[in-house]
Amino acid sequence: MQSTYHIRIKKEYAAELIEDLEKADAVELLADGRESNDIPQWQMDEVKRRIDYYDKNPHELVSWEDVRKRLIIK
Repeated sequence: MQSTYHIRIKKEYAAELIEDLEKADAVELLADGRESNDIPQWQMDEVKRRIDYYDKNPHELVSWEDVRKRLIIK
């Protein structure tokens, strides 16, 4: 099973180790560390659409307290 790890390099010598691993084809460096987590444009458009809708229809919003009350199983 292949795993993906996101790391922050704190020391200069660690960066050199990562470069050596890349040369040995042991790691794959991503451009900004987010390539596998990019949000698709259609999803961002949908969020904007929903925000616009609820800005125009605030009476349809449900408070977090009401949501919590509905979720409590008695």
